[in-house]
Amino acid sequence: MENPLQTRCELRATRTRCAAVLLALGLSSQMVAQPVGAPQERLVSPTVLPVSPPVPRAVLPEALAVAGRIVLPGEGEVGRAATVQKLPALPGQLIVIGFMGGNISAGNMVHREALVARELQQRFPLGLHAAVFANSDWKDALRTVLQLLDASGKGRPSENEKDAARIVIYGHSWGASETVTLARRLDQLGIPVLLTIQVDSVEKLNENDGSIPPNVREAVNFYQSEGLLHGRSSIAAMDPKQTTILGNYESSYRGHPVSCAGYPWFARAFMKPHIEIENDPAVWDRIVALIRTEMR
Repeated sequence: MENPLQTRCELRATRTRCAAVLLALGLSSQMVAQPVGAPQERLVSPTVLPVSPPVPRAVLPEALAVAGRIVLPGEGEVGRAATVQKLPALPGQLIVIGFMGGNISAGNMVHREALVARELQQRFPLGLHAAVFANSDWKDALRTVLQLLDASGKGRPSENEKDAARIVIYGHSWGASETVTLARRLDQLGIPVLLTIQVDSVEKLNENDGSIPPNVREAVNFYQSEGLLHGRSSIAAMDPKQTTILGNYESSYRGHPVSCAGYPWFARAFMKPHIEIENDPAVWDRIVALIRTEMR
């Protein structure tokens, strides 16, 4: 007689392997995508999220913090190190860490994850420090956070510096899974996180992207449920007294597509909704609004 528990485990393992194949093939670091065209009408489930008034763009040279470096535009996909990034963070400065999906490199400026980090750094150079990483570069991300918190310069943040940490983490796909994993690593070090943001989260091997650790104050999950590859539909707090789940918000692109022009045929054929939510300005505008509410 077939064992139901074994069957469920096998189905989950199969889905995980399929997701890994799709992500590796369709979202590889070698993928060359062109900027998408004007998005068509989108259907996103109603949410009540705070929206801040627009702030004028700072008149500064365009720069993006990439994997612990400041990279200027026009220097190739990843770019060369232009200058050592300013460490530590200013007192009270918000630290924003982003993770790319699939096998996408941190400097791929086609993807919203990288574009959001650049926009935030440009508009609020004194209010926050934004950096984006490939989801495989979690050690660099963790090292950057610890360096930014180390105002005393002793090589590691003090207990007071840890307590004063103001951190937001976001990511798409495997990057969303890495978002939760980084928060969990910070929890082990006694470092709080203000907010985690997951966009169509696909769980990586040996990770748990559905259970939010108690050091996270608030968490939100955006997902779509169409196509062969789709994200987690629900996240939950390990300790509801410590963590507020702002919501699990579903987007649908059936009949309301978002342009994915420039993406390879494989991605458009087999994971189109998964990259539509990555390109959806409505979702990312809400994400930026949430991040801005955490600025002092």
